[in-house]
Amino acid sequence: MNDSIVIIPTYNEKENIEAIIVAVFSLPQAFDVLIVDDNSPDGTGTIVENLQQEFNGSSTRLHLLKRAGKQGLGTAYIAGFHFALEKGYEFILEMDADFSHDPKDLIRLRQACAEMGADMSIGSRYATGVNVVNWPMGRVMLSFFASHYVRLITSMPISDTTAGFVCYRSKVLQTIPLDQIKFIGYAFQIEMKFLAWKYGFTLKEVPIIFTDRTRGQSKMSAGIFKEAFFGVLQMTIQSWFKKYAPAS
Repeated sequence: MNDSIVIIPTYNEKENIEAIIVAVFSLPQAFDVLIVDDNSPDGTGTIVENLQQEFNGSSTRLHLLKRAGKQGLGTAYIAGFHFALEKGYEFILEMDADFSHDPKDLIRLRQACAEMGADMSIGSRYATGVNVVNWPMGRVMLSFFASHYVRLITSMPISDTTAGFVCYRSKVLQTIPLDQIKFIGYAFQIEMKFLAWKYGFTLKEVPIIFTDRTRGQSKMSAGIFKEAFFGVLQMTIQSWFKKYAPAS
C-alpha cells in the first residue's frame, strides 16, 4: 500500500472523472485515490467502478465510497478522512475533480509535509499574488477578499484561507475532532485550517496556479459564501472560550 492517498469528492463529474484519475496515477510519485461520490445522477460512480476493474490488480489503488445522496463537501471529506485513517495512510490529500487543481502539484504538496516539516500544506492561489486563470474578475475579487476577510477575523497567517487543495499528515486529522466540524460547504476548508492552526500544527503554503473548470458545472452558490461570511465570525468568537491542547 502506498503511504499517500488523494481524496476527490464528486457529484456529476462524468466529464472529468476518468481523466483526473488517470492523471494522478500517471505521476512519478505513487498516490492512491479515493473517490467519494454522492450518488451522482450522471453515473460518475459507475464510471469509477468500471475503472476499478482496470486499475486494481494485485493491490487496490482506486477506492470508491458511495453515499446515498448530496450531503455537502465537508461531510464528503470527513468520510474520506475516516477511511484514510482507518487504512493507515500517512499523507492524506484533497483536491477537486475538475482540473482546477493541477495533479502535478500533488507532488509538491506531499513534499512540503514529507520533506519540509509541514503538518498541513496548502496549494495557495494568493501566496505570490493572484494566480487564477479563467475566472471572471468579479469572482477573483470575491475569492481574494474572502480570504483577506478570514485572515483579518481569525488572525490565521494564511493567504489563501479558502483553498481546497491540501495535504495533511495523518496526525493532524487524528487530533482534530472531525465529527464536531460544523461547516459542510466551502467554509469547511476554512474551519479545517483554523483548527489545525489552533492545535499548534505547522501550516505551509505552496504556490499554485488555479485554473477554472472547462468541463462540467461549478457547485458554487450564494449560500456557500453566506455560510463562510457569518460562520467565520461565529467560529472565531467561540474559539475564545475553548482550549486547544498543543499537538504532541
